[in-house]
Amino acid sequence: MNKVILQIEGMSCSACSNGLEKYLKKQKGIVEANVNLVLAQAMITYEEPLTIEDLNRFVEEAGFQSLGEFKPNQKEKKTNQKGIFLFYTGILLLFLYLSMGPMVHLPSIPFWNQNHPVAYTTLLLGLTLLFLFYGRDIFMSGIKNAWHKTPNMDTLVTLGVTSSFLFSLVYSFAIWQGQFHYVHQLYYESVVMIVYFMKLGRLIDKKSKEKTKLAIQELVQVTPTKALVKEGEELREVTIDEVHPHDQLVAKPGMKIAVDGVITKGETHLEEAFITGESVPVKKTIGEEVIAGSMNVDGYIEYEAKRIGKDSTISEIVRLVVEATNTKAPIGRLADRVSSYFVPIVIGIAFLTGIGYLVLENSISTSMNAFVTVLVVACPCALGLSTPLAMVVSVGNCAKSGILIKSSEILERAHKVSVVVFDKTGTLTYGNLKVDTLYHNQQYQEQELLAWITSIESLSNHPISKAFSKEDYGIYEVTHFETLAGMGIHGLVEKKDIYLGNEKILEKLSLSNRYQKEAQELVEQGDSLLYIVVNQQLVGVLGVKDIVREDAKRTIHTLQKMGKEVIMLTGDHEKTAQLIASSLGIQKVISNVLPKEKTKFIQKLIQEGAVVMMVGDGINDAPSLASADIGVSIHSGTDIASDSSDVILMKDQIEKIPLLLRIGQKTILNIKENLFWAFFYNIIMLPIAIGFFKPWGITMNPMVASLAMTCSSLTVVWNALRLRKIS
Repeated sequence: MNKVILQIEGMSCSACSNGLEKYLKKQKGIVEANVNLVLAQAMITYEEPLTIEDLNRFVEEAGFQSLGEFKPNQKEKKTNQKGIFLFYTGILLLFLYLSMGPMVHLPSIPFWNQNHPVAYTTLLLGLTLLFLFYGRDIFMSGIKNAWHKTPNMDTLVTLGVTSSFLFSLVYSFAIWQGQFHYVHQLYYESVVMIVYFMKLGRLIDKKSKEKTKLAIQELVQVTPTKALVKEGEELREVTIDEVHPHDQLVAKPGMKIAVDGVITKGETHLEEAFITGESVPVKKTIGEEVIAGSMNVDGYIEYEAKRIGKDSTISEIVRLVVEATNTKAPIGRLADRVSSYFVPIVIGIAFLTGIGYLVLENSISTSMNAFVTVLVVACPCALGLSTPLAMVVSVGNCAKSGILIKSSEILERAHKVSVVVFDKTGTLTYGNLKVDTLYHNQQYQEQELLAWITSIESLSNHPISKAFSKEDYGIYEVTHFETLAGMGIHGLVEKKDIYLGNEKILEKLSLSNRYQKEAQELVEQGDSLLYIVVNQQLVGVLGVKDIVREDAKRTIHTLQKMGKEVIMLTGDHEKTAQLIASSLGIQKVISNVLPKEKTKFIQKLIQEGAVVMMVGDGINDAPSLASADIGVSIHSGTDIASDSSDVILMKDQIEKIPLLLRIGQKTILNIKENLFWAFFYNIIMLPIAIGFFKPWGITMNPMVASLAMTCSSLTVVWNALRLRKIS
């Protein structure tokens, strides 16, 4: 199974994106396709033997152009749109002066007024042809999409403009043949104004969409284009493309880290705001990882290149953010379904309106005017932009704040969350455990036991393993190692068969707990327990102490104020869990549970009607994270590709969870507002365009319709951009 994101050119409204999406999904070998109107991208999952060339061909067959695979660092083509638009604005003013100047008693231009109908008509036609050339992309798109049976907004405009132009052209021929009274029946101004406002709308729309992509662009731009490679005692500046894994690189104060790597010399403070959303520099020293794009604040360091190019952390982040914006939430799919039927319905209404006027009033010009007005005013652009614009802004906003979302659907679920379940170790606590107290019999020396424990724990990824340092206790070769889910670990060290774990390890081995009194003391002082079994004999119990996160209590309090039920779900001892929960203000604690029991608990909550967010360490809690409506992993930010959760909190900041919920709530509210304005606009404007309010003197012409259509789209765009201010 392969996945690719293609850049698409030629989409102007939701009917375009819907039509392309449907066409792609029909093709054999394409498993899934999501088309994003705002980013002008298609995310396609496909099977071999299909190739990228085949996908490009499918896009072409659907009436659009594929610009190839999306590349984060690729710059968009620049055109002098503003200058061209200003030129046509000047032509428009001349056109309006010629055609409408006499109505407001402006002085007429000699030989170019209605008193000289042939010259007047010829000049208007020439200026109109200029605008038809200006709007040729609209007409080509409209015709192609009609041909491929996926009519879109451009199809509506093309129908309207073509009708007005041909109608006026017929009367122009009559004028050239001497029937000068037809000079008052020309509708060239409708053609010109529709094209002008369409292009104006697209110019503003393009600028607005660029703002929605700002967060993604900022992520792309954090990585420098050059790097300093150390070769012997010499430094050589190279491009990023010339850096290879294991190269030794240098970062001086004020320079950015070029690629992901590990510090081999020196120490410094790095600013990682683009990853964490926080501007406070983080101290880094030998052996610690550095991420491409981090700003070196004050020290000289040398580091070994580890992940480069598309394998780097920042590239993974950009990829996941782009993929998230290319997925569709249920509310977005609903809007797509509505807009897919909208264009054909509007065309039908326009024809019925035109025929109705022709039958009732016997006036071709009035009929044509109503037909064109309905086509132009009902363009579904606002409806198509309502959901994807809001999602792109919000996903980008989350990324800037250190919240990595893998699907836009998560934002729709987030506003419904009623229960937030936290793991304890490594989530509510830092997971930086320290050895506190060891009770053991005299059969083995304390240092010897700690060395065996350190040796086995060095192969584990559980947070408790961080309490044991080989520098402090030494290390031996482990000849066998296995993880016992929810109980502990097992290994062979120095010909000793050793088990380490919680009380469940004793049950598994059918051993009685001869250290109950000592264990009770450790629990009462807030330690987590680690029982030590050597050669099937319980030889000791070790207490390890953890530190509660600084932001944990504040986060729990905020969630409770938001009306969310907060639960601690942990495999730790009941009294230790209760002690930490009490300090944080958590009322409900489920302790001493296996991973599969955690999963069952999450599933039970969901069956009871709760919408559950599970927050864990992303590795040991994978099953329960996958079972929750939203799985949130606490992560270091350097291994996001393999993470199985829905959301990743970069740099372990659980205080970002309330922000995620707020963004979800505000996003769905914003989308509903956008949909309301899109539907409200059509509910109001369509009846006016049809002529239902004509008896009260309320009418509309194609020029006003094109302006109103542009304003409706801008209302949706500006409303969506408000989401950038959520913090």
